[in-house]
Amino acid sequence: MNKKTVGIVGARGHTGAELIRLIARHPQLELGFVSSRELAGQKVSDHIAEFSGDMRYESLSHEQVGSSGMDAVILALPNGKAAELVAAIDAQAPDTVVVDLSADYRFNEDWYYGLPELTRSRYEGQKRISNPGCYATAMQLAIAPLLDQLAGPPQCFGVSGYSGAGTTPSDKNNPELLRDNLMPYALTDHMHEREVSRRLGVPVEFMPHVAPHFRGITMTVNLWLQQPVKVEAIRDLYQQRYAGESLIHILEEAPWVSRIAGRHGVEIGGFTVAPGSKRLVVVATLDNLLKGAATQAMQNLNLAFGFEELTSIPTE
Repeated sequence: MNKKTVGIVGARGHTGAELIRLIARHPQLELGFVSSRELAGQKVSDHIAEFSGDMRYESLSHEQVGSSGMDAVILALPNGKAAELVAAIDAQAPDTVVVDLSADYRFNEDWYYGLPELTRSRYEGQKRISNPGCYATAMQLAIAPLLDQLAGPPQCFGVSGYSGAGTTPSDKNNPELLRDNLMPYALTDHMHEREVSRRLGVPVEFMPHVAPHFRGITMTVNLWLQQPVKVEAIRDLYQQRYAGESLIHILEEAPWVSRIAGRHGVEIGGFTVAPGSKRLVVVATLDNLLKGAATQAMQNLNLAFGFEELTSIPTE
């Protein structure tokens, strides 16, 4: 079997490590390089137990990435760092599939926006794929089944583990500052608020927080609806909307973030209707490093190469 080769830029981060694990277990993909300035020269297997072989982290220039000959390159970099790399790949290897995990191309209509459960029908062979944000994934999956019934902007209260703040030291990933704490930040006009509003075509209000746990997102969404509803009908609607989606699980009770950590799917539940029956609250949880990032990137890579979408992704 001719395997497709994949390079990762930004492999030091938490998401980069998850991507290496997913590629290592994929029967049709082969890791071609892992680029990280901080880890350059160190063996990948010393950091990722699931990876075997002598490959070492490298510190590659933009031109070296562009001329690497990879079938795909995944950019796992902070926001604002992708453009020069994309330009180098465009110039030297325009047929290379690029999956960007940052927010840099989520508003660019020339790029496919890859939230497969909602957008796979729009994929038309694009080589440039923008991975949705982790919070944005949870919000969109929680809201989408009721999009045509909304009576006003959904209000979304999100709480993420501190791995979502990356590996560069900051208040938002400092365990000492987060101990016994819940830290609100960017309470209006957050990037993911704009992303979801753009993608769903309705204004969305989002209030993010970071908590002391390492990984996992809880998203509590308040929805005002045009007509009175019953919980049973709403639950049935969600089950029908996501029937056949192996990574989305509809629950009766509200999902717990501790039960989604380390798992590749999304849990949606806790459907509760307020008095008057026009206000609904729903809760979604996902692992920000997996379905919020690496798992979704793997779904998008599989889609781009024509592989079964869930290849290498555990569904339990």
